[in-house]
Amino acid sequence: MLETLLQRNLDWAAERLAQDASYFKRLAGIQRPHYFWIGCSDSRVPANVIAGLEPGEVFVHRNVANLVNPGDLNCLSVLQFAVEQLQVREIIVTGHYGCGGIQAAVDGQRHGLIDHWLQPIRDTAARCLAELDSLPDHQARQDRLCELNVIAQVKRVAETPIVLDAWSRGQGLLVHGLVYGLDDGRLRNLGCTLAGPPGG
Repeated sequence: MLETLLQRNLDWAAERLAQDASYFKRLAGIQRPHYFWIGCSDSRVPANVIAGLEPGEVFVHRNVANLVNPGDLNCLSVLQFAVEQLQVREIIVTGHYGCGGIQAAVDGQRHGLIDHWLQPIRDTAARCLAELDSLPDHQARQDRLCELNVIAQVKRVAETPIVLDAWSRGQGLLVHGLVYGLDDGRLRNLGCTLAGPPGG
């Protein structure tokens, strides 16, 4: 299997060079992505592929259920690098329908260490219980919880000292929330974009 992967890489690199002989030289020269993407680790949701972006156009951080936990130094370090060093202009939190992390957070089962990681989703579900209970079926509730989780993470990103400091120094930065449909390949804007501190 590894040999197949390496051969696919060779084929891909050769195809790129055939289309543009300076492609890799140009790509290696500078990293100036416009977007920073916080997405789920799910193998079916690769950021640049589903957004139709080329390598170098999006800086990516992925974890289970696209969470921004205050204690996650990995996520916060990547966020800080994206904002302060790469000077990205848009941060996009992207969830996806059918997310295993969303399902595991509220299925009432024990899953081990991941249960601690998924606590923010359970908190969102508890806070929005009336809305979720008003929906007609389990699938509708799961889909809405996926959306509510993205909206909550957009707010969390906007409340980090990293983003607050960027806004206070006048850095233009937008934070968006999207959700991806596995069954149709479409990204949907959740309409929760922030261009400044929440409530500010």
